[in-house]
Formats: sequence, C-alpha cells, structure tokens
Amino acid sequence: MTPHLLIGATLGAALGFGWHKLVGCSSGACPLTSNPIISTIYGLTVGALLAGSFR
Repeated sequence: MTPHLLIGATLGAALGFGWHKLVGCSSGACPLTSNPIISTIYGLTVGALLAGSFR
C-alpha cells in the first residue's frame, strides 16, 4: 500500500466517523450514518478511492 493511499484511507475513516458523531441519525432509519462502523468503513473506502485517483 502506497503512502498516499494510507493517508487517504485514514483521513476518510476519520471523516466518516466524524460525520457519524456530528450529523448522525438519531432514529436509526438512515443505514449509513446510524452505525459508526458502517460510516467509518464507507469513509475509509471513499478516502482510499479518492487518494488512488491522484497519482
């Protein structure tokens, strides 16, 4: 894994978890933001994909 992918994935995971904490979903009806693990994994994936597109 290259350093830019690792940085992008870490930043994305942090932003995904932050999104869950700050915005979240109190009713549990939103599957992406109601669970911190899912939002963190989603952020990690998006961060790695974005970082991989900038070579």
